Amino acid sequence: MAKVELKQPVVEEIASALDGAQTAVLVDYRGLTVEQDTQLRKQLREAGITYKVYKNTMIRFAAKGTPFEALDPVLEGPTAMAVSKTDATAPARILAEFSKKNPALEIKGGVVEGDYYDAKGMQAIAAVPAREVLLGRLFGSMKSPISNLARVLNQIAEKDSAPAAATEA
Repeated sequence: MAKVELKQPVVEEIASALDGAQTAVLVDYRGLTVEQDTQLRKQLREAGITYKVYKNTMIRFAAKGTPFEALDPVLEGPTAMAVSKTDATAPARILAEFSKKNPALEIKGGVVEGDYYDAKGMQAIAAVPAREVLLGRLFGSMKSPISNLARVLNQIAEKDSAPAAATEA
């Protein structure tokens, strides 16, 4: 079998992982122990993120013609790729948090919703809270004025009904 035929399934696997993905983050994992790597994989798996080590040339072939082609400049050295199809900020958040405790893990860069970000940009994206947290904050900020209005209207209604009750007695 030719080498190209052997590599084609790997390229197809990467391409299918990137197809419809919101985010792909590349990291250099050199220096992580097996235990640390296992911990990281567990955290990513629990968040629904695909994490796998691939050869740089395979990623290049699979990303060609997609927004993920922008990852080409950081495809050097050992590379692991974290891909999320559901939460755009989760891979960056989890990897950045993990790298604080394990400095051997280095974020190289990534593509989030079609835009390329270098390592510093990915750190900024990691600071963005999860979608659920943002929605909670939004609903909380929307609920507060409505609650205050209801409280004021209730106080006005109680104030207006209090003198009427006193005159009837």
